[in-house]
Amino acid sequence: MKVVDFQDCAYGETYLDHLDRIVARDSAGHDWLLSVTAAKYIANAMAYDDIIRVADLKTRAPRMARIQAEMGVKDGQLVEVTEFFHPRAEEIVSLLPANMGARWEASPKRMALIDRLFNKGRRLRTHSLRSFLMLHFLGGLKGYRLKTRRHQVEVAHLQQWLEASLAPLDDDYALSVELLRNRRLVKGYSDTHARGLTKFATVMNAADLLRGRKDAAEWMGRLREAALQDPDGKALEGAIQTVRSFV
Repeated sequence: MKVVDFQDCAYGETYLDHLDRIVARDSAGHDWLLSVTAAKYIANAMAYDDIIRVADLKTRAPRMARIQAEMGVKDGQLVEVTEFFHPRAEEIVSLLPANMGARWEASPKRMALIDRLFNKGRRLRTHSLRSFLMLHFLGGLKGYRLKTRRHQVEVAHLQQWLEASLAPLDDDYALSVELLRNRRLVKGYSDTHARGLTKFATVMNAADLLRGRKDAAEWMGRLREAALQDPDGKALEGAIQTVRSFV
């Protein structure tokens, strides 16, 4: 299971607890669509891309085997792999213990200092022992992950998303399904993740404008697709303006 691979079996039980609460509000009359959708996107939300996961994935043996296969490496040939890292201050601080990380995030001076020290593109030659061991160490910090600021933020974000998604359930089942699907907008790492969060918040906030409309679910899907297809956000902005005209 994706969530267990990300952390451990206890974390997998937490995933099942989230899912059980949604299944309890679902029914066969709707073909369990809410539950099926939640199963997928809660797993994605709980297996977020932090520095620990990125480092872990980059040092796994199957990845090296895949690279060698793609490169057509023959017996006796050596492969050199260079990884590019460009961590923002937010990624560095997210590794701190939760309360400490929150204090550092609230301090512009500290964040500026971290940015000056770390916000530079770095190339790590992971075929060398030193670079590989550094990533391997980071990837092995699963036991510490749940104490980090990043995990604290992700847990809060997960709860807010689920609450917002289930809020219209009694009146509009289809809208709740579409709100769960909006988690597609949150993906990637670093800048990509930050842009996704901004689009996610914009689309989710439009739910208040759509509540009560018969076509609310359809419009929520349109907003999400606009956000996914337009990197600059212009299509989403136009769609949001159209929705606001309904009020």
